[in-house]
Amino acid sequence: MYHGPMGQDGIIGVFDSGVGGISVLKHLVKLMPHERFVFYGDSANAPYGGKPAEWVLERSRLITQGMLDMGAKAIVIACNTATSVAAATLREEHDEVPIIGIEPALKPAAEADRHDRILVMATETTIRLDKFHRLARDWGSRSDIVAVPCPGLADLIELGDLESTRIRDLLEDRLGQYRGQVDGIVLGCTHYPFVARQIRAVMGDVPLYDGGAGTARQTRRLLEERDSLAPTSQEGSVEFRSSNTDPGQIELYRRFYRLPLRTL
Repeated sequence: MYHGPMGQDGIIGVFDSGVGGISVLKHLVKLMPHERFVFYGDSANAPYGGKPAEWVLERSRLITQGMLDMGAKAIVIACNTATSVAAATLREEHDEVPIIGIEPALKPAAEADRHDRILVMATETTIRLDKFHRLARDWGSRSDIVAVPCPGLADLIELGDLESTRIRDLLEDRLGQYRGQVDGIVLGCTHYPFVARQIRAVMGDVPLYDGGAGTARQTRRLLEERDSLAPTSQEGSVEFRSSNTDPGQIELYRRFYRLPLRTL
């Protein structure tokens, strides 16, 4: 078992199947500006949503070990699918560091003033797994939970053209039938906050909920408990890495990082 630095000077590793996890990274950096982050996008294999669970687990194991080898003091799984498949196993295998996952933000959606019917957009794998069904049972007593798989949406977002008609057509096809019939939409994939404007163009001015802010708060809390937060004198940084060796991939990550999030 790897025993890396548990003090204040380690990195915080953040990974996703591709660009989506950058939405979580932005919440993390906003809350902990003095930390050093390394973001790894597995874009050569994106997205994870339609892949077998065992494959997702093995990729998550490999990426996690790589971050531990870099001296990670915490690891954030910025991918709903990988969290559902791998988080519990990774915590058992690496109890020396906090491993924080993200999950669909059903709780804040169900606790909102209007919450009779909540639509959850997610990948096919996330919706299929027991973890999602447990969440739906926990909060379904307060709301009617409508799960809508959105196959292909993460793939289109990975291409970087967030205003494409293909994205708008896919959203219309998957969501249009629920227009005017839901009180909130849970973005159950970290890619989806980047097309919040497109979602609202189809669904109207309905509240959108994503788990990024809650994940950032949990990460900070766990580091604080371990006295592992970086000192305020440290200059924070963000480093991007990717399994996709295309010369433009890292610049695509930087472009997504510069985008504002419009989920609130």
